[in-house]
Amino acid sequence: MPRRTPSPSASATAAPCRGCGTEPPAQTGHRLAAGVDASIKRVNLRHLRRIEGQIRGIASMIEEDRYCADIITQVAAARESLRTVARHLLSNHLRHCAAKAMTRTGTSREAMIDELLQLTERMNR
Repeated sequence: MPRRTPSPSASATAAPCRGCGTEPPAQTGHRLAAGVDASIKRVNLRHLRRIEGQIRGIASMIEEDRYCADIITQVAAARESLRTVARHLLSNHLRHCAAKAMTRTGTSREAMIDELLQLTERMNR
């Protein structure tokens, strides 16, 4: 089932991060990470630029009526690149947001546990 992107009005009322408690900035409504590892950010941006190129290449292959198996191979490579980005983001989330939430007790800690379980389910689909 396709995921719906929240409308701007919905993001403006975004709740604090369930686990780390970071508040969304008033001007964007987006939640911010409790901490961002600069090296992970740099690596992820490099991966995403490469993925952009892979997607453009796949579109060209389709336009050129290239062999289906070759296109599928490129799609699989792009998916694996996205999985790599997700693993890096999860690593950062565990080291910063989750680690901060796990030092607390009560609902903040439980909310982070629930969030981590949901994230691992999404990554394994």
